[in-house]
Amino acid sequence: MEILIIIISVLLLCLGLLGSFLPIIPGPLLSFIAILLLHCFTCFNLPDDLLIYFGLFVMVITFLDYWLQVYSVKIFGGGKAAKIGVVVGIIVGIFIPPFGVIVGPFIGAYIGAVYESDSDLLKSLKVACGALIGFLGGVVLKVSYSFYIIYYIIEASWDDLINSL
Repeated sequence: MEILIIIISVLLLCLGLLGSFLPIIPGPLLSFIAILLLHCFTCFNLPDDLLIYFGLFVMVITFLDYWLQVYSVKIFGGGKAAKIGVVVGIIVGIFIPPFGVIVGPFIGAYIGAVYESDSDLLKSLKVACGALIGFLGGVVLKVSYSFYIIYYIIEASWDDLINSL
């Protein structure tokens, strides 16, 4: 049974890493579930406070993943309409897999920026690129977290693996 849990955990870790790039898959959450499965159902044991930290990081990263898109639109000169466009684009994009979460906020920010800048297309494109840069920032956070979980599992299990050989 322990082998099955390890196999499922490895699959979840791979999906977690893939989900860091594909918006439709909740990458950090799957990585956390993998480490939680290993902790609860195998001899892999990690301190409870570290498990809590990993869970908190998942919540923070998930929040930042969406917030970065809105914030970067503001930094690139977008106003209230562009920020609303990003939020609407994120919500609509969730229902248009696999690239809706990337394209939706871009188009939403663009439409909002065109509306508030009296059809200044170049400025609107700059604001929409801000949404894309925010998305890429979220990807960096998710990939970093997923790689760290994989690294931590390998690091913590390395001595046990060597001793069992």
